[in-house]
Amino acid sequence: MTDAASRRLLVVADSDSYVKWGAALASTLPATWTSRLVIIASPVMPSGRQLADALAGTRFTASDARVIHLDELDALVDDLDPHAVLLSLRGPFVRVVAPRLEARDRRPALVSGFPGLTIPAVPKAVVYREQTDLVVLHSRHEVREFRAIAADLDVDRRFGLATLPFLATDAAGGSRDGLRPPRPSEGSPRPSEGSPRPSEGDRSDVVFAAQAKVPAARDDRVRVLEALAAHARRHPERRVVVKVRARRGEAQTHAEEHDYADLLGDLAERVPPNLVVEDGPMAEKLARASALVTVSSTAALEAVALGIPALLLDDFGVSPAMINTVFEGSGLFGSTEDLVEGRFRHADAAWLADNYFHGRGADDWIGRLHALAEAREIVPLPRLDRRHDLAGGPLRAAYERRRMLGAYDRSLLGAAAWGLGLAARGVVRRVRRLRRRTLSRRAPCAPRRASGSGPRCA
Repeated sequence: MTDAASRRLLVVADSDSYVKWGAALASTLPATWTSRLVIIASPVMPSGRQLADALAGTRFTASDARVIHLDELDALVDDLDPHAVLLSLRGPFVRVVAPRLEARDRRPALVSGFPGLTIPAVPKAVVYREQTDLVVLHSRHEVREFRAIAADLDVDRRFGLATLPFLATDAAGGSRDGLRPPRPSEGSPRPSEGSPRPSEGDRSDVVFAAQAKVPAARDDRVRVLEALAAHARRHPERRVVVKVRARRGEAQTHAEEHDYADLLGDLAERVPPNLVVEDGPMAEKLARASALVTVSSTAALEAVALGIPALLLDDFGVSPAMINTVFEGSGLFGSTEDLVEGRFRHADAAWLADNYFHGRGADDWIGRLHALAEAREIVPLPRLDRRHDLAGGPLRAAYERRRMLGAYDRSLLGAAAWGLGLAARGVVRRVRRLRRRTLSRRAPCAPRRASGSGPRCA
């Protein structure tokens, strides 16, 4: 039996956000655990610059992160014999990698989770991770929703609670207990103990945390930039920073159609010199920030952890599509007009306790991980069968692998499955379009409005 004082964790990651989360989460483990980090070669793997940013403040450096092909993973697990593998991967990729690990004799415990906001929870997030032992979540709210979905799906899975690892660590400059720092009575808010402490003159930036997915439309993004520009013109002494995750040509977890730097170039004549676009670690940007603006980024939580006021833009709605319903009741929502006027907010205390600021004493994921590692030392961990989305068998599995690996998939079956899958998806989409058209023709006309406008019923 392995000495309980020495446990091994292998972190397997893909995109920049999952590298950041996996490395940061592994860095919160006690010293009894040693960790290795590998990145699976895929179309979304981070560039060297993105990797350095993602690992800033963790136990890992860029030289610690090895890029491997998926087919090399089995040999690595043989050599390392980890007690646990953290699958820090997008959901569909977890479904590709988990089966090859859970089928091993004396397999490691399999852990998965999410690098950001997961409310509202959706069934596919559970289905993708049904072949893992432990799913790490970051708020009491998330745990309730995921447990309810798992019960509906009849998926018996453990859910562990962990403080978001880049919220309340010494490296990130947050408080160690995960509780909200006291609100300053006047002036710029100050970070908690252990954080970088720039002078008051330096802590003046307004940081906009950009996201790839929201808002998606070009006009909406231009609207945000125009509000940031208006605020910058009113405060020429203050830098307004559009903080981006990727430069042109770099991959992200989610594809981005309209790049903010490009859009600023289109608006060049209206852009004041103190409105800038920057990449780099978010912690560095927040060390100089007097306020944080976003639509739904976890950067808002990082700001709250540091006592920095924030503003969640609600001009584009509050909905699952905008990934911002979790902030309902937080008191952080406001408009682009509030941004122009500099009306930033602090979060509601009751909302904080249920959402991400529960206090480290409530975290239980490490205890659950220890229990799995100990159980593995006594008897092999049980098989984790896939029970959903079984149609298609090996051909479907090959298609899913190809979808995640793209050109990095070396299998002939993957290439064949991809071609067949694309054709099948095209047929399904055409059938759905025809069905929607048929239903729309059958739908009753809305009555004409009193003004005389509106459709006429035939």
